[in-house]
Amino acid sequence: MSALRQLDLILRGEPLRDRSAVAFALGPLVVLNVLLAATYGACVGAFAVLGRDEPEWRQVLASAVKVPLLFAVTLAVTLPSLYVFAALLGSRFRLIDLLRVVAAGTSVIVALLASFGPIVAFFAVSSTSYPFILLLNVTVFAVAGGFGASYLYRAALHAVPPPEPPVDTDPDDRPRGRRVNDGIGKLFLVWVTVFGLVGAQTGWILRPFVGSPDLPFTWFRPKQGSFFEGVGKSLESVLGTRGRSR
Repeated sequence: MSALRQLDLILRGEPLRDRSAVAFALGPLVVLNVLLAATYGACVGAFAVLGRDEPEWRQVLASAVKVPLLFAVTLAVTLPSLYVFAALLGSRFRLIDLLRVVAAGTSVIVALLASFGPIVAFFAVSSTSYPFILLLNVTVFAVAGGFGASYLYRAALHAVPPPEPPVDTDPDDRPRGRRVNDGIGKLFLVWVTVFGLVGAQTGWILRPFVGSPDLPFTWFRPKQGSFFEGVGKSLESVLGTRGRSR
């Protein structure tokens, strides 16, 4: 099955209805995820070409490389803890099962990012406000991440069934298998939160993605502040600009 066909099935929720649909080839989907992430990165970097007096094409290349790297680093940091805790909770997730579920959830995120790419590029053409473009990209990532988190939660409950021992003797108790299922679902909710926080800070470390029109091109900027401080300053700048325009 081609990677595009597999992505289409994932977006339509087929793996959530049929467990056999989760057993796909991992390599082609990972390659497609990298290409989709790079596509969005190129659209983000377009502001450095269209939003400044002297176009900086290197930012397009840098951002196209950095967005896939952002996902790779974040997954490398957070996946080991997910696998260990899933095992401790009694899940029958094998490592390959876990990788497929996470790859499918990542596909949802990067597909949404790539679909938002033309919108981001449009605002790069029509706006010269660097803080606004920053906040736009943060919003796009938040929306895509929210859909990806929802998919991961549902996929975790359907991809690999937990053991189904006999019902406990106490009628008020649920079967152990269902308790394991609930535990896995809660674990994924916690993990996607950690994934989002690590991803946000990783993005801050890998900045710039947009490319400030007031600064020369650089692949990386010095370590300073945090992602949340940067978003706060951008928000203050946008609101302050609006206030002055009124």
